Parts: sequence; structure tokens; C-alpha cells
Amino acid sequence: VFRTAARQWLEAQARRRHEKATARTAMPADDVAQRRHVEACRRWQRTLYEGGWAGITWPSEFGGRGGTPAQQTIFAQEEAGFDVSAGALTVGLAMVGPTLMAWGTPEQQERHLGPMLRGEALWCQLFSEPGAGSDLPALITRAERDGDDYVVNGQKVWTSFAQFADWGILLARTGDSDSGRAGISYFLVDMTTPGIEVRPLRQATGIAHFNEVFLTDVRVPAGAMVGAEGEGWKVARTTLARSEERRVGKG
Repeated sequence: VFRTAARQWLEAQARRRHEKATARTAMPADDVAQRRHVEACRRWQRTLYEGGWAGITWPSEFGGRGGTPAQQTIFAQEEAGFDVSAGALTVGLAMVGPTLMAWGTPEQQERHLGPMLRGEALWCQLFSEPGAGSDLPALITRAERDGDDYVVNGQKVWTSFAQFADWGILLARTGDSDSGRAGISYFLVDMTTPGIEVRPLRQATGIAHFNEVFLTDVRVPAGAMVGAEGEGWKVARTTLARSEERRVGKG
């Protein structure tokens, strides 16, 4: 019944895909194509929201459908046959959303979850650093408390869609440099904040699928911290677990 309903709705809203896209052909070919892809993803997510198909596994109290992972898989299988995607919004919908449901304050949930579901906010992940890629606890980006703000300085790398992102999830060190996981905090960062510079990492073809992000005296409100100071690694584990689930096809 669920599959039939999903298929009928998709038939009414989208165009059938005539050729199965491969990872290579589905990747936007240049800067203009990437921007068009992002805007198409936003529009499709809004369509999903208005049709009642956004956030299939999100609890209803957070605006979702309250469905099961199996239903999410079924919908994704059916959606793959149509020329639509919300892929550019994956970081927000699949990673940040569940993290805020688990760890966010009511104010953070109220501010961010709705715009995610409606396709209004695109998120990027500011975790990896040039010297701390797979070894995240070795990160050195710092956030120093200054009144009601934290002042952030550092560099992130391999950030997809940072040039289009409205918000970012940031890991920064608030403890001693040798405090490891215990000194890391987790922040929600408005990507339009002064001091944030996004530089594309261009391949030999001129295409830039990833970016470097430089943060220079970036002021982040203390209220944008998720979880307690120095306990960001616990929060990040939720985000990373959701990322792994997506990779192996469980969510």
C-alpha cells in the first residue's frame, strides 16, 4: 500500500527518468550546473514537504511523517525512477536533523528543523581539517568564549556544497590542545557570518565538488552550541552514525 501510494504521488509530481543515472553522470558538471542542481533540490524538497512526503522517518512532533526506515527505503527506491533529487540537502535532512532531535534545545529545534524539511536551508559539514581528516579528535580549530559569543579561528576542508550552504555544523576545540575528544564542542554556524571564506578545491578539469573553509575571528552565539561545552564529541557521534547509516543504506 505504501509503495503504491508513493509511486502514484511521484507519477503525478515528477518526470520519469529515461536512463538510469550513474554517480558520474549525476554529478553536476560545472559551477552553473551545481547551482542549478542545488536549486532543483530545494524545489523538490519543498514539493515533498507540501505533499506530505518529507522526513518520512522523522517523528511527527518534529514535522515528519513518523514512518519506518523500511518505508524510507521504499520511497527512495521508487523516487530513483524519476528525474528528481534532494541530494544536496542530505547533510541537513539525514545528519543534522536527527542530531538536533537528540541533542538540540527546543529553541534550536524550532529554528532549524522546519526550514530543513521545507528545503529552505542547505547545510554543510565543517568537521575535517587538513591535519585531522580521518582523525577528527586531532582537530585544532579553536573557539574561545568572549561574552555571549565564541570566537572561532581555523580551517576546514573537503566540505561539499559549502559555497551554497546556509548553515554549517562545526566541530571546534574549546579545551586544551591536548584534551582530545574531551575538549571538542559542536556548533551551528550561519555561513553568512563575517570571517567565513569558502574557497573551491578545483580539479584539473576546473570542476570544484569540494571546498576549503577558512574561519577568521568568526563570532558564533553561545546559544548555537549543541550539547555542553567540551562534550561535542558525544553529539558528533550521533551525526557520524547517521552518516554511516546513509553510506551502508540503512537510512
